[in-house]
Amino acid sequence: MNEILRTQDLTKIYMLGKIPVRALNNLSFQVERGEFVSIVGPSGSGKTTLLSLIGCLERPTKGSVYIEGVEVTQAKEKDLPKIRREKIGFVFQHFNLLPTLTALGNVEIAMRFSHVSKKDRLERARELIREMGLEERMEHRPSELSGGEQQRVSIARALANRPAIILADEPTGDVDTKTRDHIVGILKGLSEKDQTVLVVTHDPEVAKHATRRITMRDGMIAEDTKQK
Repeated sequence: MNEILRTQDLTKIYMLGKIPVRALNNLSFQVERGEFVSIVGPSGSGKTTLLSLIGCLERPTKGSVYIEGVEVTQAKEKDLPKIRREKIGFVFQHFNLLPTLTALGNVEIAMRFSHVSKKDRLERARELIREMGLEERMEHRPSELSGGEQQRVSIARALANRPAIILADEPTGDVDTKTRDHIVGILKGLSEKDQTVLVVTHDPEVAKHATRRITMRDGMIAEDTKQK
């Protein structure tokens, strides 16, 4: 067993006016290093809320998240940026690249506060961009890149600080079928190299490539199945 992530009785309640809405309900599961996990389910089932809590973007109403054995839900507010920077890589549907920076700059900036020299940051950024097949696009800004190229830059950025976990929220939602398959291939390849990947998706073609599928319903896990 090589546990990298565990949630325990994870609960999140939002207030809609005076009405409590339970987005997550006592959710417990664990993930091993190198797993490629798809998280599926209807809208409103709690998928994105779960990613937000694992990624320390929100705090739970109750329960805990452990990453590499450390309970991150108990961290002080001032320590959360460091945890997010060092433990978690985020990949979003809309890329969230800085428009004034090149592809290289968007990856390098992720390491700016990690006590890494500029020379080493640039070397790491170039290495990742090459791995994404974008060597010829390194000096291009986001407006000069296709949607698929921008998403590959965002994956490179997510990997920059060698995080324990990659959290991807609908990473193929804004790209065509060919690009989707390319991005899924990249994520699958990362997992085969022992990188842990959690992907929220509505696309069954994305979910079927994961090594494990978690189906959510009403803030709870309805099914949790291994896949070949």
